[in-house]
Amino acid sequence: MPEHRQRLKRLPPEHYRSEAWVHWTLAIEGRKTGWLDPKLLYKFREIQTHVAFRAQIACPIFCLMPDHLHLLWCGLTDESDQLLGMKHLRTDLNDCLNRIGYQLQLQSFDHVLKNHELERDAIESVVDYIARNPERQELVPIDGFSSYKYTGCLMPGYPQLRLFQDEGWDRIWRTLAFLKRTQCFRVPDPKYPRKP
Repeated sequence: MPEHRQRLKRLPPEHYRSEAWVHWTLAIEGRKTGWLDPKLLYKFREIQTHVAFRAQIACPIFCLMPDHLHLLWCGLTDESDQLLGMKHLRTDLNDCLNRIGYQLQLQSFDHVLKNHELERDAIESVVDYIARNPERQELVPIDGFSSYKYTGCLMPGYPQLRLFQDEGWDRIWRTLAFLKRTQCFRVPDPKYPRKP
């Protein structure tokens, strides 16, 4: 008898749109390891950059682990669509992974942050949880999470932004505010009107 895989139940699509915050977890099929290397990290960043502009999202943190990956995405405009973004990310990432004999599990897991989880401290706690994954897997020493080379952030238009630098969080929040005000660079910044 053929094995039938059951898809995970998702919230209605509107929960993944607009300025939603979603913690995504994508596992490698069979939890296989061996795919993660610096070249794939840079290919992942390239793919995620295109997805970020296309879906109008930002990624305050991602963490690529040996058998899975975590992403925290936030929508930047009313038109942001994380389900569409995830569809494109999975398609393009699977294209890369298939070339080296790997693929993502059939469906990713997600946690849409609820209203009480949208306070600044609560979001920073989610980021801390994601960042400390390498510690829990003993890939880095305790409190060595910032040295894990497969953790980063991706803000459209800001390739130099790093989460664990001085003023990291303040810069992240300012950048998110700018990206939201300008609808991910689609309109001039209303905070600083152009002079005639």
